[in-house]
Amino acid sequence: MFDKISSFLVPIAGKLNNNRYLGVLRDAFMLAFPLTVFGSMVVVLLNLPFLDKFLSADTISTLSNTFGVAQSATMSILTVFVVFGIGYYLSKSYDVEAVFGGVVALASFLFLTPFVVETANGEVVTGVLSLDRLGAKGMFLGMITAFAAGEIYRKIVQKDITIKMPAGVPPAVAKSFAALIPAFITLTVFLFINAIVVLAFETNLHDVIYSLLQKPLTGLGSGLIPTLVVVFLIQLLWFFGLHGQIILNSVMDPIWLSLSLENLEAFKAGEELPHIISKTFMDTFTVGMGGTGMTLAVVAAILVFVKSKQMKQVAKLGAAPGIFNVNEPIIFGLPIVMNPLILIPWIVSPMVVVIFTYFMMKIGLVPAPTGVVVPWTVPIGFSGYLATNSIMGSVLQIANFCIVFAIWLPFLKVIDRVNLKKEEEEAKEAMANQQTDTLNM
Repeated sequence: MFDKISSFLVPIAGKLNNNRYLGVLRDAFMLAFPLTVFGSMVVVLLNLPFLDKFLSADTISTLSNTFGVAQSATMSILTVFVVFGIGYYLSKSYDVEAVFGGVVALASFLFLTPFVVETANGEVVTGVLSLDRLGAKGMFLGMITAFAAGEIYRKIVQKDITIKMPAGVPPAVAKSFAALIPAFITLTVFLFINAIVVLAFETNLHDVIYSLLQKPLTGLGSGLIPTLVVVFLIQLLWFFGLHGQIILNSVMDPIWLSLSLENLEAFKAGEELPHIISKTFMDTFTVGMGGTGMTLAVVAAILVFVKSKQMKQVAKLGAAPGIFNVNEPIIFGLPIVMNPLILIPWIVSPMVVVIFTYFMMKIGLVPAPTGVVVPWTVPIGFSGYLATNSIMGSVLQIANFCIVFAIWLPFLKVIDRVNLKKEEEEAKEAMANQQTDTLNM
């Protein structure tokens, strides 16, 4: 059965993992990661729940106005970094000058972005960019535009429709002139696309893409059932030795990040958070509990209840990395990969935790994640607090830890009995060989 499933899944997963566009998308989001983490940490510090006990309301307001720019210049314009990253890495994948691919993609996106803002009293101000166009609302249009612009740009370059400078010209100048015609043609295409949409249909592509594509997809991605399907597939792929996060997160990250950004904007405005499931939810309450499959609880269960020397040794090796959510020593050392005795808890426990976490937040016992980016290496307890801005996030993680512990324990005891029997047989065999060697001497 496992061979049949593996023969079906491995080719599909391999194609997804090696897909040029998914790889570019993954690298583009990682380009923005350090910036978004910095912005998120500033938001956390400015919104600590006990600040009002030590500082006056005016002081808190002054701090927010002064240091809030960190969030506005990072998380709020995440789409800008992603668009540049897509143009850069896509061009690089084709061995085309990457920096020019990035700036052309960014300029193409800005061509489609309306420089119009409507104030609270209904006044329309032109020549001003709204931050939401550069953040959550513009994410999907940004990705589509960046890929399209990158493809147009690189095809023109590869067809050698460029200006060639003499040999003595400095490389930077030569590269700029070489990029002139491809950039000119690419930008002209998007300038005319924007003109057609604005003049013929009296709208803009931001609103069109958001209404027709992004809003339905984010609505689907924020649902419990689709999330459980994704978690199931991640665990199943890992069972066969394939990196489920890299394969599926390349598809889901744009949706989950958009949900996180919408939560963050609501959190800053003091409004009700619109989503429970988001990128922060997935990272903090699944991966952030010992790595994929929440194996920190598995390590603890082995160290406390298991007697097998082999399993104890693996758990000791995996304990320190597991605290920081790195669990390859457990996945490949226990092993989890292709181990039928482990398949059930490996798949069931994260799905149960996702359901439990979702409903704890749904009924309001635990706040939903605020949308701040918490690095996935932050240990359990701390990450739950940072993600929800509440100690209840930490309490929920501990409860989830206990759930995983309870699900895995019976299966670990079965594996322990098997390993103990094997170790006893090996010990008897080693003793017999030692006696034989003594007699021969």
